[in-house]
Amino acid sequence: MFNPRPRIERVSVGGVHDVWVVDDVLLDPEALRERAIAGRASFRAAPFNAYPGLEWQQGPDIDGPLSDFFMLHLRQRLGARRTQSMYSRLSLATLQPAQLRPLQRLCHRDRFGTTAEQTVAACTLYLFHDAALGGTSFYLPRRPIEDINADIRRWAAMDDAAFTAEIGAPPGYIGASNAHFELAAVVPAAYNRAVFYDGGHFHSSHITQPEKLSADPAQGRLTLNGFFICRRAAA
Repeated sequence: MFNPRPRIERVSVGGVHDVWVVDDVLLDPEALRERAIAGRASFRAAPFNAYPGLEWQQGPDIDGPLSDFFMLHLRQRLGARRTQSMYSRLSLATLQPAQLRPLQRLCHRDRFGTTAEQTVAACTLYLFHDAALGGTSFYLPRRPIEDINADIRRWAAMDDAAFTAEIGAPPGYIGASNAHFELAAVVPAAYNRAVFYDGGHFHSSHITQPEKLSADPAQGRLTLNGFFICRRAAA
């Protein structure tokens, strides 16, 4: 399923940390697209989390090969060792700007309630041909992280109007620097490309043309997303 000889490139995020771009990830990417298209009725609205669209959690036939690929090629690069748990999902970003909740208008981190001895690695595999649907962007906080964390808790309780007034921007996906976060890197989408990253750093889908989003897996921003909770490698 996964290419045993992928092309892997390091991308620096503002000189603070690295993400890894992997091209030619799947030997037969159309097979996974066809799975999504045939199973479109299995997609469900995301629970109350950061993802702005539909999800379909996958099972061992996807999780196993993805976990093996991560272990062989990316885990050490991301400062992780033994994988303790993981899961994957097929995802479709669908929400239009006016539908976004406040925290969906910002970058986010993948936390999963981990301890200091754990790290969360994540990946996004692009399964669409139209690169204009958007890749993934990475951000650095512009203020002390304690202040950012306090603001995130406060923003989560705001209604849309109050949040819009505070940040001074209309509803929409984040795609540029603002007073709170610096846009430090953008990985463009490309068919059968994946980006692997430390989920503990701020990131977002880089959606600049939301009018192109669709709930149809054959037309929309279809991705395979993986999340890996691992032991953190010794410093």
